[in-house]
Amino acid sequence: MASQRQISVGGVTIGGGAPVVVQSMTLTKTHDVEATTAQIAELASAGCELVRVAVPKLEDAEALSRIVRFSPVPVIADIHFNASLALKAIDQGVAAVRINPGNIGGPDKVAEVVKKAKTAGIPMRIGANSGSLPKHLSDLAHKDQAEALVEAALEEVRLLEQLDYHDFKISVKSSHVPTMIRAYRMLSERVPYPLHLGVTEAGTPFAGGIKSAVGMGALLVDGIGDTLRVSLTADPVEEVKVAWEILKSLGLRERGPIMIACPSCGRDNVGVQTLAEKVEERLLAYPQHFEVAVLGCAVNGPGEAGDADFGIAGGRDVGFVYAHGRVLKKVSSDILIDELFHEID
Repeated sequence: MASQRQISVGGVTIGGGAPVVVQSMTLTKTHDVEATTAQIAELASAGCELVRVAVPKLEDAEALSRIVRFSPVPVIADIHFNASLALKAIDQGVAAVRINPGNIGGPDKVAEVVKKAKTAGIPMRIGANSGSLPKHLSDLAHKDQAEALVEAALEEVRLLEQLDYHDFKISVKSSHVPTMIRAYRMLSERVPYPLHLGVTEAGTPFAGGIKSAVGMGALLVDGIGDTLRVSLTADPVEEVKVAWEILKSLGLRERGPIMIACPSCGRDNVGVQTLAEKVEERLLAYPQHFEVAVLGCAVNGPGEAGDADFGIAGGRDVGFVYAHGRVLKKVSSDILIDELFHEID
C-alpha cells in the first residue's frame, strides 16, 4: 500500500502522495569539494532531485558545509559505523542523513543522532540491505531473506519510534529482484512511512537498468515507493537517466520527450535503428514533454503515430511525417528527420 506519512528533505516532499523523487549518489571523494560539487551539478542537470554523498572520514564530514552551500539540490550524508560523523554532518547543514541503526554503535549512539536530527529538523533514511543483515537474523535469512529484511527494518523502526522520532524513510534493498519486490510489498503493509526503492548492486547500465526497471516498476505500478535510486556500476548520471525512463514509462512523472520506435524487421526499408538513434539524440535538446513515434515502414506507422504528438514512417526512398494522427507531408528519406524536427519546432 502507498505511504501515509510525508517527510521533507531540504524542501523536497517525499511520501504521502507526493511525486516519486529521483536521487543518485556521487562517486567522488567527498572531501574533494570541487570534484563533488561538479558531479552534483551534472546530476542536477540530468534531473537528480536529491543527492547522497559518502562520508567515511572526518575530512569528508568537514567538507559538507561547502558542498551544501554550492549544491543546487538537497544533500544527504551517507554514514555507517561512526555516529560522530553523523553528528558532524548534521552540524554541517545536510538536508538528511542515511544511517543504519544496527551498525552505528548501539542504541545510545542512535539516540544521540536522533536528538541532533530533531534539533536540526531534518529527516533520516534507515533500512536494511541483504548484504549486511544483522547476525541474529541469519537463521531467518536462510529461510526467507525477504522476511529477514523486513524484520531488520522493523527493528530499526521500533527503535526510532521509542525515541519519539518519526521523520524518516525506509529501504529494504536486495540484489535479487524477486526478494526485493517481496520485501517492499511486505513492509508497505506494515508501516506508514515513505519507502526508498532500490535494487542494490544492480550492475552495469544494461543489466542493472533492466533489473531496476523490473524491480522498481513492479512496485511503483501498485503505488509502492516514494523515492528511488538506480544503483549502477557507471557514471551516476546514467542512474538518473534510467530512473526517469522508469517513471516516464509508468506515467508517474514527466520530463522531456518520450520516443517510441518499432522493432527491426524484414519490412524495414529505411534502417529504423539508425533513424531512431538519430532522433533520440536530437530529442535530448528538448525539455518539453511530448511523444514521438519512429517507424520503419507504413504498416504500423499510421496507427502508432496516431497516438503520438509527432511521428515519422520511413520507406525505401520516401517517408511520411505525422502530427497528432494526421499525415502532414511526404518527403525524401534523406531529409525525413530534418522535416520531423521542423514540425516539432
